[in-house]
Amino acid sequence: MAAPATDLPMTDLRPGRHGWSRRELLGSSAWALAVLAGGPQALGGRLAPAIRSDDDDRMTRMTWFRDARFGLFVHWGPYSIAGVEASWPIMVPELAGLIGPDQAISEADYVALAERFDPRGFDPKAWVRFARDAGMRYLVITAKHHDGYCLFDAPGTAYKITKSPYGRDLLAELSSACAADGLPLGFYYSPPDMHHPGYRDTARPAVENWMGEPGRTQWAGYLDTMEAQLRHLLTHYGEVAVLWFDGLFEHDKYDPPRFHRLIRELSPKTLVNDRLGAELGDYLTPEQAVPLGIPVRRTAPAPEITADQFRGFLRLLTSGASAEQVGALFEMAQRSRFPTEPLPPPERFQPWESCMTLGATWSYDPLERQLKSSDTVIRTLVETASRGGNLLLNVGPKPDGTFPDSAREILEPVGRWLARHGEAIFGTTYGPLQGVEGLRTTSRDSQVYVHIFERPDPPRLHLPDLGTAVRSARLQPDGPQLEVARTETGLDIDFVTVPLDDTVPVVALTLEH
Repeated sequence: MAAPATDLPMTDLRPGRHGWSRRELLGSSAWALAVLAGGPQALGGRLAPAIRSDDDDRMTRMTWFRDARFGLFVHWGPYSIAGVEASWPIMVPELAGLIGPDQAISEADYVALAERFDPRGFDPKAWVRFARDAGMRYLVITAKHHDGYCLFDAPGTAYKITKSPYGRDLLAELSSACAADGLPLGFYYSPPDMHHPGYRDTARPAVENWMGEPGRTQWAGYLDTMEAQLRHLLTHYGEVAVLWFDGLFEHDKYDPPRFHRLIRELSPKTLVNDRLGAELGDYLTPEQAVPLGIPVRRTAPAPEITADQFRGFLRLLTSGASAEQVGALFEMAQRSRFPTEPLPPPERFQPWESCMTLGATWSYDPLERQLKSSDTVIRTLVETASRGGNLLLNVGPKPDGTFPDSAREILEPVGRWLARHGEAIFGTTYGPLQGVEGLRTTSRDSQVYVHIFERPDPPRLHLPDLGTAVRSARLQPDGPQLEVARTETGLDIDFVTVPLDDTVPVVALTLEH
């Protein structure tokens, strides 16, 4: 993944609503490249089958995931020493240049960072506390990014944490801490590998062949290495909650069925995202975006991005096209990539998770100036939950293995809000009111939770007809009962004597059965 940034949910990221910058657009459009490269007609190109979400066993395995709603994503490796983005500066320097001059680094200097990677401040128990304090219910870490560096004792490579000055298997330590706390742990694993000579001819600069060279005879050996590393991940670190692939594009070259069979054989409870064979994955992964409706099962194949389309995207970014033009195409692609409906029946719902950065980049940047506020994180989490999705929020640790104080200062208020209002987020699904300005809804059984984004003036909240009677209304978590009056067009809830002084106040409605 690359490194855009925004302080607004995707629903507000539309031309005319936000001042686009190129930095904001970089990389988040991984699923938008088909449109960015060739216009809307590009969506009629190379296709991948649809995800099937009606399998009973699969839905059972996803119960914890659907209930969790909020997770911590961690991108970390030697690149944190230089404060540059993970992998992309050596693969596509144009992207690093567009992000900022501080992101430039040569391939030789980037690779040499591994000789200095010694995160003596890493405390896996402190990581678990960090996640728990923020209200997060699972953790996903970059076991291997596109650069090939492994945070575990990976077979088939010396480019790994156990060969660094640190010298220990970091994932073993983290998995023990997560298991002791009961925090589900998942591994991000990138099939691309800039460091492996079977993936590409490493005698050449990565900028020339970073997309891989499956036509070489060494490719089969690389897939064997990939299998050995996945076997290691699935058999050495206890129960693996998630394997989070990031295959970028042209997934078929990795033989997805082979690896999905391996996962089911070794770890049948492990969930797999949609980035290594979409039809085989358990859930969708929009990036830096919240879909504009509720994702539903596909009735037609999904577009898969090709290398040529990615090259077209790079040309577009460097051709002088306005940020507004790129942004409009990005939104179009998001709509096309993830089909949605306003309020689908449960059997049509497609599980999904949006991954986003807390700042502008996926990895640690000591010069970071675009951090989201606590309020924005809370609102984005509500946006996501109100459409039935999870928010996987990324924080890049510092080179010593500790999290930046700025991230802690932002996320601790999020944790306090969830301590008050977790009932309205965890274990809920999308609510019955969608597209109503100024509010979002989640639901569970006979409860509907109304999240108030805009304070009503006068202090009376009008809700459209819910289709069933409301037995009671109260200000969550332990506020007073509220007066509810039925009108010709719905319900009025009176707040005259109740202060709405929370970041996002929540009203809990109990419906008649």
